[in-house]
Amino acid sequence: MKLFAWDTVKKEVMNEKIWRKVITGEKAMVAQVFIARDGVVPTHQHESEQLTYIIEGALKFELEGREIVVRKGEVLHIPSNVPHRAVALEDTLDLDIFSPIRIDWLTGKDDYLRKGQG
Repeated sequence: MKLFAWDTVKKEVMNEKIWRKVITGEKAMVAQVFIARDGVVPTHQHESEQLTYIIEGALKFELEGREIVVRKGEVLHIPSNVPHRAVALEDTLDLDIFSPIRIDWLTGKDDYLRKGQG
């Protein structure tokens, strides 16, 4: 068992519009992700099933040929291996839950997030 406090988790700045804090176990991972207004998470996909809970703000997702806006208090489920993209409609803080864990996030092989927003 481990107890974590978000205030003590290291903030990782991905680019000028996105930062995150990550807590991981063996089989599940949770991350606080901040995306500034107009920030973009480029199209990507991963083995991990994802639940995105919007704490503040709103994200517009593109997945499965649809656009869906997820707002404060809402949760979006993204199945494994489904390509998806997100754009922040306003400054947004979300909580992303992944299972299995995102090895690419832990090893720095997540270049799609590390590129500048232009």
